[in-house]
Amino acid sequence: MPSPHNKKIAASAIIAGILAAAAAFAAPPAAPDVSNAQIVVVPHPYDEDADAHAQVAAALAAAKLNGKRVLLDFGGNWCLDCKVLAGLMEIEQVKHFMKEHYEVVSIDVGRYKKNMDIAADHGITVKGAPTVLVLNADGTLVNATNSQDLTDARHMNPQGIADYLAQWAPAKSGS
Repeated sequence: MPSPHNKKIAASAIIAGILAAAAAFAAPPAAPDVSNAQIVVVPHPYDEDADAHAQVAAALAAAKLNGKRVLLDFGGNWCLDCKVLAGLMEIEQVKHFMKEHYEVVSIDVGRYKKNMDIAADHGITVKGAPTVLVLNADGTLVNATNSQDLTDARHMNPQGIADYLAQWAPAKSGS
C-alpha cells in the first residue's frame, strides 16, 4: 500500500502532466486589431524567379530555431485576391504579428504550372489562389482542410483575414 507521501508525489506528477498537456493546446495569440484598416493592394507580391524550394527549406530551418510556424502563400502576380492578402500583411500591426509568429514564404505558381509539387508534398492540390499552407517547424501541415479559405480575400474584411492568419499562429510560452 503506497504511503501518503508517495500518493502526494503521484498526484503532483499527474497534475504536472495535465498542466503540460494544457499548455501544448493553448489558444493561439489574438489577432492584431485591423478592423478599421484599409488594405493597399501590392502590385507584385510574388518573385517569379525565386527558388521556392530553397526558400521553403530555409523557412523550415529558421522556424525550428525560433519556435515559429511556416506560412506558405501560393499565388500569382495576376491574382487580385493574392494582392489583397499581401497588402494586408503589409499593414504594420499584421506585419509585426506575422514576423513574431511565422516564417512567411510567398510562392509563385505562375498559371498553376509552377511549384505545385511543394503543395502536393503536403497532400494539397492548389485549386485557387491564394492557397495558404501553415506548417509546423517539422514540416507537418496544420491547416489541411482550410488551406483555400482566402481565395476570396478581396471580399473579406481585413479583420476576418487577420483572424484567419492568427488562428494558426503558435501559442508562445508564457502567453
